[in-house]
Amino acid sequence: GLKKREAFPVKLETSLRKNGYLVQVINAGVSGDTSAGGTSRLAWALTDNPQIVILELGANDGLRGLDPKETKANLDAILKKLKERSIVVLLAGMLAPPNLGKKYVTEFNQIYPDLAKKHNVALYDFFLEGVANNPSLNQIDGIHPNSSGVNKIVDRILPTITALID
Repeated sequence: GLKKREAFPVKLETSLRKNGYLVQVINAGVSGDTSAGGTSRLAWALTDNPQIVILELGANDGLRGLDPKETKANLDAILKKLKERSIVVLLAGMLAPPNLGKKYVTEFNQIYPDLAKKHNVALYDFFLEGVANNPSLNQIDGIHPNSSGVNKIVDRILPTITALID
């Protein structure tokens, strides 16, 4: 629902460049993708030999109520491959919708901290922090950030990313 120039990767690259970082941010995301889809596309996503990867997958798994064990296994496989290639990773966490029940939410929400610890990668606790559940920062679907929401995400995540670059 966003124009290309409003998307997270474009706004992140613009912000990084304004802060003196000569980087290229490559959008390897696919709208509606699950962790399984990301796992199957990983080789393609790495063809440009990135130095840093922001791994932000799993939200659609949670929205669809997919088994958290499968999501964790998929993300674990991606992190193993990134480690094999010595790629720096920022794992961007997601939170399960509360309507899926306490057991599901607890299991899903623990995926990201567990994997960050296991693989010794940086963790950004919740990618949509400050944006989720805020109607003024989301599109009409109430799930996906609008342009202002993307700005807020970029502003919040920027210090973590610049620390990884530095």
